[in-house]
Order: sequence, then structure tokens, then C-alpha cells
Amino acid sequence: MHTMWKGTISFGLVNIPVKMHAATENKDVKLRNLHKECETPIKYERVCPNCDREVENDEVVKAYEYAKNKFVVLDDEELENLKKEQKDKAVEIMDFVELDEIDPIYFEKSYYLSPDEGGAKSYGLLRSALKDTGKIGVAKMMIRSKEQLAVIRIYENTLVAETIHYPDEVRDVKDVPNVPEADNADEKELDTAKMLIDQLSATFDPEKYKDEYRTALLELIEEKKDQDEVTTAQEKPKPDNVTNLMDALQKSLDRAQDDKKTKPKRKTAKKTAPKKKVAK
Repeated sequence: MHTMWKGTISFGLVNIPVKMHAATENKDVKLRNLHKECETPIKYERVCPNCDREVENDEVVKAYEYAKNKFVVLDDEELENLKKEQKDKAVEIMDFVELDEIDPIYFEKSYYLSPDEGGAKSYGLLRSALKDTGKIGVAKMMIRSKEQLAVIRIYENTLVAETIHYPDEVRDVKDVPNVPEADNADEKELDTAKMLIDQLSATFDPEKYKDEYRTALLELIEEKKDQDEVTTAQEKPKPDNVTNLMDALQKSLDRAQDDKKTKPKRKTAKKTAPKKKVAK
């Protein structure tokens, strides 16, 4: 499993060297955009609208837009220094709380934690302590240039770092439009709804749920492949040096002929016959 991050998790005077691995993966079926006419993949270029040309990677700088079309430019060295300051810090567990005290709306992404060299004993110590107390740890950590709030908990027999949103990243529920203030259902309707919920209640089994759209899309793709309904993108013809040379010569010849036609002809002086000498 690929290691995304190495660091130290600490609580009190206990330090645990750990490695972090992505716990989930995106299984979306990625579709490409083709040009309908020739079925060639569309190319997206990074173009500066002011200079009207494509921009190379080394010409790009990062900036923060604090007002419309007003930016604060940040150079790579400044950003790297900020990252280094955060990377050098250990991931310290600040508090221990109950899991059910955190609403699921705060949860973002899960990462498995494995002990790094020499960290097996302290890893097991934290795991046992969390298991026995039923608590989870709240910590801060740096992931992909962003300081993340996270919880450290147990999933099966493995420690997991679960990134969670900061409070100011969760939008105010009061801004949701058209939410009724009070429930208007009568008692009979409510009893019927409760009965329906009771009949549909079950123990959560994640294996029971499938992505039916993704499955159907993959089956359709395989079916089209089996029926040879496929296309091959046409490669752009490479320039031929000989052809280019002939084109250049022909264009030069045409231009020379055009210039010759447009140039005014020089007037030539009329030759006069020499005067005959008269004998005296």
C-alpha cells in the first residue's frame, strides 16, 4: 500500500512514528471527451487570455485573489517555507472525545495509519487505550499543503486518521431555503411513517450496497468492445522536412514572381545616332 505521509503522532510524552495510507479510492469510470468529427481526444491548453498564447509550467505563479482582479502573489519559496514549518511539527492529539459527539457532516476522508520503524509498541498502546476507553483523539496534521483537523480512531484493528472540516467550513444550516419551522404531520401519518421505518430497519451491511450505475456502464463498455464498436484516435501527421522544404521553395518562388509583377518597369533611354562629320 502506497505511503502518502510519514510523521509522528504524540499524546502526552508518548510518540508514535507512523506512515499514512489512503483508506478509500475513487472508483468512478472516467470518460474522455472526443472531437465528434474525427474522434480525437480533446486537448485542453493553459492559455493566457491577455497574451493570447499557451503558458508553460515555469511561467505560472500562485496568487490569492482578495478582490475582483486584485491578487497577492506568493512565490514557491514562501509556500515551501510554510509547508516545512508544519511538516516539522509532530501530530499532537489535543483532546480525547466521544465519537458520537461529532456530527457526520464534519467527516471528510479516511487514512489508515501503520507503525513506522520502532513504533509497533507505542502504536499498540494507543490502540488499546482508545479501545478500552471508547474515546477518539482530536489532532491537527498537515496533508497536501493544508493543515487539517483530524480524529484518530480505531477501524477493526487499525488506527485511522479521519480528516474533519473546521467549523467555518460547514455552512450555516440557517441559510438552507424553505425549511419548515414546525412539523405539520398528524398523529396517524406519523404512526404510519414509524411503522414503515420499523419494517425497513436492518443491521448495516456495507457489502449489500452496490454502485449500480457504474456496474451498468462498465457492462455497456464491455459489450461495445465485444461487438467491435471501437474507434482509434487519428494521430496528427508529423511534418515532413522534404515537403516543408518544397513548400518553402515554392512560396519563395511565388513571392518573387509576385514582386516582379508589381515592380514598375524602368524606362530605357532612346539611343541617338552619332552625327555625321561634314567634310570641309
